[in-house]
Amino acid sequence: MTQDGRMEKIISLAKRRGFIFSGSEIYGGLAGIYDFGPRGVELLSNLKKSWWKANVYDKENAYGLDAGIFKHPRTWEASGHIGGFSDPLAECRNCNARIRVDKELAKIGVTADEKMSEDAINDLFDQHRGEIACPSCGKKEFSRVRAFNLLVKSNLGDFTSEGADPVYLPGEACQGIYLDYKNIVDSMSPKIPFAVAQIGKAFRNEISPRNFLFRMREFEQADTQLFIRPHANKHAYETLKKDRWSWFLSLGISEKRLRFKQHENLVFYAKDAWDIEYEFPWGFDEVEGVHDRTDYDLSQHEKFSGVNLHYTDPETGEKYIPWILETSMGMGRVFLAVLCDAYCEDEMDGETRVVLKLAPHLAPVKAMVSPLLKNKPELVAKAREVYAALKKVVPQIAWDDNGNIGKRYRRQDEIGTPFCITIDFDTLGEHPDLADTVTLRHRDSGEQERLTIADVAERLRAAVE
Repeated sequence: MTQDGRMEKIISLAKRRGFIFSGSEIYGGLAGIYDFGPRGVELLSNLKKSWWKANVYDKENAYGLDAGIFKHPRTWEASGHIGGFSDPLAECRNCNARIRVDKELAKIGVTADEKMSEDAINDLFDQHRGEIACPSCGKKEFSRVRAFNLLVKSNLGDFTSEGADPVYLPGEACQGIYLDYKNIVDSMSPKIPFAVAQIGKAFRNEISPRNFLFRMREFEQADTQLFIRPHANKHAYETLKKDRWSWFLSLGISEKRLRFKQHENLVFYAKDAWDIEYEFPWGFDEVEGVHDRTDYDLSQHEKFSGVNLHYTDPETGEKYIPWILETSMGMGRVFLAVLCDAYCEDEMDGETRVVLKLAPHLAPVKAMVSPLLKNKPELVAKAREVYAALKKVVPQIAWDDNGNIGKRYRRQDEIGTPFCITIDFDTLGEHPDLADTVTLRHRDSGEQERLTIADVAERLRAAVE
């Protein structure tokens, strides 16, 4: 299977089986906007639960937050987004398609430094115009490069009046953590080091959304901000990187498809920055960033707000602005990495099948319960009894009595259900020594075993923890 063909099959499966739909599809859709369907929202919820457990519940001195989407306009001045949050854009003179110049240059092996001035990147683009074709029409005639700000403007109450500052949808979710830092310190009295975690919405006016869920205009970010003493960053940073790597492995993602990549060009305030990259069908690309941001963020907000954001050590009385170590990832990117890694075509019982080999704790459906035959009322009644009992143990249980048992198995394989439970005449006591036992079928191997209903409940509970 070619890599290109693999991505197309994953996208087709995602829609066909209720994972991902194009936003506003009945009206032709919106570029870079996707909806999570019934099974997609379950997988996404399981990913969020796993992330929250790893970053809040399993940590000491870690706090959760859910900041509002709208923020005071000065937030984005302080953060640097209004002045420096932009991509280099050029338009095709033939069809008016837009391209991100830095990405197109990268495809031919030319690096455009993000610190370049507009004139400098135009000079670089001019040197290579003959090597870059419009992805829509194939022509090589483009406009001059200009900076395109990624913030999405919005309207809000009095801020729409003449002369008022515009409001923006958040270009990144983490700013809410910085804005509430003082409230958290005052209300929770945390001792440094402490972390704040948030899963929040972010919006970016992307020039060219691409690669399915990888680059979207509306998405969720999962961020942690670890507040530490100034210059106490080296050991904490390495520990944080190892911690994040371990979490990706806990999702069942193959380690051979993951790598760390250090940023070559750091923004002026950063000490260090690394990306965790996953090997998507188009190649390695970022799924999470781990950043050493020094004291830039809190210092900026202290300067722009006029509010003292220094931390006071409760034991020594020392006052300082904490340094911040950040982890930041797009939930859609991780969702896509999990799908890509789990997607498999193999052969079972002489047939080619499509299977999502999802880790059981992530699977949108943990088990399917089914009567061997749907036209036998006694089998259906017993299967319904088992279904109701297991649903109290693990809520994400499905019922399926459509078609023969083989077809039911294949449908469940495609959505990543790790176990299928079949109720047959032995369950009803046709063979007395097998009464109240069921057949448990394993997704990845196709192997089946006979277990009591109580044992199945324990097996499910253990598998999804």
